[in-house]
Amino acid sequence: MTVSAMYPGTFDPITLGHEDFVRRAAKLYDKVVVAVAADTGSKTTMFSFDERVALATEALADIENIEVAGYEGLTIDFAQENGLAVIVRGLRAVSDFEYEFQLASMNRHLTQDVETAFLTPTDKFTFISSTLVREVATLGGDVTEFVSAKVKQALLKKVGRA
Repeated sequence: MTVSAMYPGTFDPITLGHEDFVRRAAKLYDKVVVAVAADTGSKTTMFSFDERVALATEALADIENIEVAGYEGLTIDFAQENGLAVIVRGLRAVSDFEYEFQLASMNRHLTQDVETAFLTPTDKFTFISSTLVREVATLGGDVTEFVSAKVKQALLKKVGRA
């Protein structure tokens, strides 16, 4: 049986933590779609939708069984429309659990056809978030350890440091 999964997010920008997560998920599933959300309604993004899709595509180009796709609307609808059986979500800390649990429960209420699976990050990436990476870059810090070289270049350009 072939099992395809999706890893949704805004990826603003995609970090080495995201990349590690995708590489690990790609070992578990036959296909992983990295689904870049166009608009979450609650987040204002630094990078445009097209920039986020392009950066994720470039950062993950070496992984054979993944594809990057942008989407609008409900994540669960995207999963169903694309025959994706699993939504893979990350839990960095206990504080993530309540929100992720509610989200998984809502998705299960909307359809029984898509499951949610949780992965924890590799220890060295536990503290990395796109929000913190943007803040470090904006305030003049070095983001080399948190993002790929191409993402770093785009991020520094975006914050006026390139």
